[in-house]
Amino acid sequence: MMPVTTRRGPIVFAHRGGGEEAPENTVSAFTRVYEAGIRHVETDAHLTADGHVVVSHDDTVDRCYDGTGRISQMTWRDLSRLRHRDSGEQMPLLAQVLEAFPDMYLNIDAKEPGVEGPLLDVIAAHGAANRVLVASFSEPRLRAVRDRAASDPARAVATSLGTEAVVRLVGAAKSATNPAWWHVPGPRQGAIAAQVPMRQGPVRVVDERFVATAHTLGLAVHVWTINTVADVLRLLEVGVDGIITDRPVFLRDFLDARGLWTQPPAPDAAVTLPRD
Repeated sequence: MMPVTTRRGPIVFAHRGGGEEAPENTVSAFTRVYEAGIRHVETDAHLTADGHVVVSHDDTVDRCYDGTGRISQMTWRDLSRLRHRDSGEQMPLLAQVLEAFPDMYLNIDAKEPGVEGPLLDVIAAHGAANRVLVASFSEPRLRAVRDRAASDPARAVATSLGTEAVVRLVGAAKSATNPAWWHVPGPRQGAIAAQVPMRQGPVRVVDERFVATAHTLGLAVHVWTINTVADVLRLLEVGVDGIITDRPVFLRDFLDARGLWTQPPAPDAAVTLPRD
């Protein structure tokens, strides 16, 4: 299972491969963070018209690539002709990323309905279930992933919480009631992390009580998307388990200077460790 916490300091997740430091969701971005010793990459999955799983945050190619159109309405042959506006690279297939980085952990956001089946098929074909965590705002989509994971070891990925479950977790934390009453999925159901923003509108999501409640349920807390020193310091104070950032190399250096950086173990040796 993908490690989601360490004994010393938070895990650094490279958001879209580190979009402020390299072209987002590209092989060059993933290579940069890998060479910096960072092993956790947050990325995104979409499905092409002919069933290929590709790595892209947006559901269209317009912002990042030299073309226009929805990914779901384009074939892989169509997409393969396009080039990234900043780096000149082709949009990666998820299969290519799994093959190129066999000891990298991928936190994959299943961005659209219907992508979860093909996504799990690619993961299974590459024997990568132990190094993938599937995320989504959609709790029904994540339940579908957990159901398939529970019945097939080759697809036994872990997941984070969807929005509905996060709302229940926030309710449990703020009410100071028994967290079990709120029916938040946990490790027994295949969910191992709450991946949340620091705030949602006027509501502060992440504080000491939220972290403690999540830990009581066996969930790690990963916070997105954090790019300032002030926010990092606040999160260190409350003891979060992971920080998702567009500046992963900067964050690694910041933590390392404070004795808080630990390179994760290789997938074959990966275990989820409790915090001291």
